[in-house]
Amino acid sequence: MDRFSKQDAVRKLWIDQFVKVNDNRPELKRFAGLVGRVVTVNYNGKAIVDFQDGGWYDIPASEEHLVKVDANDEKAKYKNVNSAQVLPEKQG
Repeated sequence: MDRFSKQDAVRKLWIDQFVKVNDNRPELKRFAGLVGRVVTVNYNGKAIVDFQDGGWYDIPASEEHLVKVDANDEKAKYKNVNSAQVLPEKQG
C-alpha cells in the first residue's frame, strides 16, 4: 500500500460534496447555517471549502467537523457562480 492511499480515500469521500459545518465546534460557528462545497482535500487531510464569500477555508475533512448535506435539497442555497466550478471532464 502506498503512502497516499488513506488520503486518496478521504479525497474521494469529500471532493465536490455540499457540506455544512458541525455546529458543536466553536471554531466553526461563523459558518453555521451556510452551505459550502468542498473544492478539494489536501494531503494534510484538510477540506478546502468554498462558502461563497470569496474565500476558501481549510477545515479538517472529517464528520467531526463537516456534515454532508443532500445536494438536491441544499444546492439552491449554494449560489456561487464565480468560483470553483465543477469540471467533471478534468477530474479523475
